[in-house]
Amino acid sequence: MITRIYKHRRFGLALAGLTVLSGAATAHGQLAANAYSFLEVSSATHALGLGGHAIAAVGTDPMMVDQNPALLGPEIGRVAALSYMRYFGSSNFAAARFAHSAGERGAWGVGVRYLDYGSIDGYTPDGSFTGSFKPQDIAVEGTYSHDFSDRLRGGINAKLIYSNYEDYTAVALAADLGINYYDEEKDLSLSAVIKNAGGQVKRFNEEYDHLPFDVQLGYMQGLANGPFSLSITAHHLTHWKLPYYKHDTNAGTDGSTEEEEYKFVPTFFRHLTFGLQYSPSDLFYVVLGYNYKTRGDMGTYQRNFLSGFSLGLGLNVKDFGIGVSFSQPHKSATTLGLNLAYYM
Repeated sequence: MITRIYKHRRFGLALAGLTVLSGAATAHGQLAANAYSFLEVSSATHALGLGGHAIAAVGTDPMMVDQNPALLGPEIGRVAALSYMRYFGSSNFAAARFAHSAGERGAWGVGVRYLDYGSIDGYTPDGSFTGSFKPQDIAVEGTYSHDFSDRLRGGINAKLIYSNYEDYTAVALAADLGINYYDEEKDLSLSAVIKNAGGQVKRFNEEYDHLPFDVQLGYMQGLANGPFSLSITAHHLTHWKLPYYKHDTNAGTDGSTEEEEYKFVPTFFRHLTFGLQYSPSDLFYVVLGYNYKTRGDMGTYQRNFLSGFSLGLGLNVKDFGIGVSFSQPHKSATTLGLNLAYYM
């Protein structure tokens, strides 16, 4: 998803529709100045339930690769997975992945992510209708991970990104680099990820759009040897002063601004996502997430109690796994996510 297109012609509802979608993505903790913000919306219901960022949540869910490629490992065996999320309005996320172990210390995977924004009407600057079109974003990905020791693992996820917005197309290349340290005896997981390092190889127009580059740190710890775990993920660590998302109710416009008094405590917490997981066994989990930035951004939309919170659950039965998530990244709509996995 991008925010800077239609520089020379065709504005109207086309630009308005994409701006609203970009605004919702910003509410998920994304920087409005970047293109391809859809890359920051996870296809994993486990991560969505934990607040949208969960780079230290270990397991055998192949969809968690978009959080941290080091979460993929040989313990996954061979698995195929599908993901779908009804975002808001008429936009839909879908993803598919296949992963396979590579010996005793490695694993590889391939996948595709697809975002359809629905039908949008196009107009020229003078108001003439030019027809409807369907903006789309696609990312084709390849992943490899390797165990350096019994506790330390590294991974890389390479991406080919294609965007088609009416007459405008763009292509970009990017990669995620991640590491994970997991101590099973202490039920402690620590992660670090560099996300979306790369750039455009074909532009929409003469302007260069930046990828949503990010550096993240993650921590997940079991509590008192019980079924509960605490997850904390620090994100957007290369931008201390994140723009505040604003909505002008009277004018009906959206945008981001840095004209705020940045106090240390709220600015610090805008970089953190919190999650609590209840998992009495490896076959079942329930998660609750809280994204401070999302709740703060939705304050100008007359937020409700659910703003910033998310829920999720997962269940494995024999060779099948299912995950669902619920969140409200925007005042006007909720999102429902569904993951299905088949372990071969």
